[in-house]
Amino acid sequence: MTNDSGKPEYVPTGVPGLDHVLRGGFLREGFYLVQGDPGSGKTTVALQYVLCRREAGERCLYISLTESRRDFANACRSHGWSLEGVDLCDLTRSAANLADQSEVSIFHPSETELGETTRAILAEVDRVRPQHVVFDGLSEMRLLSGDALRYRRQLLALKEFFAERGATVLLLDDRSSAFGELQPESLVGGNIVLERHLPEYGRARRRLFVTKVRGSNFKEGYHDYEIARGGVIVHPRLVAAEHHDRFSQEVWPSGVANLDAMLAGGLSAGTTTLLLGPAGVGKSTVSMLFVANALRKREKAAVYIFDEVLGTLFERSDKLCCGEEGGLRKFVAEGRLHAQQVDPAEMSPGAFAHEVRRAVDEGAKIIVIDSLNGYLNAMPEERFLTTRLHEMFAYLNQKGVSTIMVVAQHGMMLGTGGGGDIDVSYLADTVLLSVSRCASSAAS
Repeated sequence: MTNDSGKPEYVPTGVPGLDHVLRGGFLREGFYLVQGDPGSGKTTVALQYVLCRREAGERCLYISLTESRRDFANACRSHGWSLEGVDLCDLTRSAANLADQSEVSIFHPSETELGETTRAILAEVDRVRPQHVVFDGLSEMRLLSGDALRYRRQLLALKEFFAERGATVLLLDDRSSAFGELQPESLVGGNIVLERHLPEYGRARRRLFVTKVRGSNFKEGYHDYEIARGGVIVHPRLVAAEHHDRFSQEVWPSGVANLDAMLAGGLSAGTTTLLLGPAGVGKSTVSMLFVANALRKREKAAVYIFDEVLGTLFERSDKLCCGEEGGLRKFVAEGRLHAQQVDPAEMSPGAFAHEVRRAVDEGAKIIVIDSLNGYLNAMPEERFLTTRLHEMFAYLNQKGVSTIMVVAQHGMMLGTGGGGDIDVSYLADTVLLSVSRCASSAAS
């Protein structure tokens, strides 16, 4: 559907980040398929959508062939939601079951139950006259149809029926029963696939991708997402080319005269610095010198630590770098320093990139990642981590942020723990190699 200007009219999905992936949301009067294995979050996405449209004052109908009203009540309770104002059509039990009648029949379900289910759906739609419909149970309809041809015709008939009534429709499919060569995505206007897998260690990783949206553009590729209290949160894939900003050519000094002289005044805005060296030479302390000096100038900064706890970071930095009453905690309380201890087993790379983007949006001028070893070695099963890092550092450079990445090692190669080495020096504009005197003597 288009508006008066001839442009497509979009409906917000209610899912944070998904509108960005779909370049605006669902097309009004569109016919969408959401596919995913059990536990991938399809029902949660659908509930967020209907609750969002309910808040906008539009009529919504949720038709379920797989989950009962009690199931929905439990799901909503876990997220703090209420289904009040949303019409729910529960078809998980047939009319025969409700009347305690036997369902034993010589007829195939496609000759009896399918027709009864379809009539119940059509009657409910005509009663409610919804602007938005969720149909949860495409796999159930596939089983009731009995053969691929009947299923295809049934799906096309439903599509035409909803199109005549101007409804935006979401079909949910758990992909539990394949139907030969028939692919339901060929019959819909848009298709979103949710994936879930378990790594060898850590929480489940979830990601989605869009295969098609007729009449609209969308952001291709995989996008990480997570399910938390409050619903699904999508972390759109970071594309540095979409973020070109003008920024002043500032220089951020460390406050140490000789170090700043080596760097011709300090670290330039929009550059990436690699702090390299063995453990104990002061790499983390040097990175916090730049942060503390920026904070004293009333700028904002963000620090992400993988290898130590926040208490240790604050205590060490207060002694060696800060020199301010109240220490770093004062800057955290004022909202000028974002310090976060990252557990990679619980956070996907997409979620981490989202956290960094949020800090930049809130005005951070310096970003510290301490250390890159912790980031890479804690997620050995994640592929293309260095590609993700390259994209993130390019984004930070184009936003005028000075980025410092700390690496604990002896050479220019960073071990991944998986039997290979990764050269990270190409990611940096500046490389500072720190060595201790005793280590140099031993090496010689």
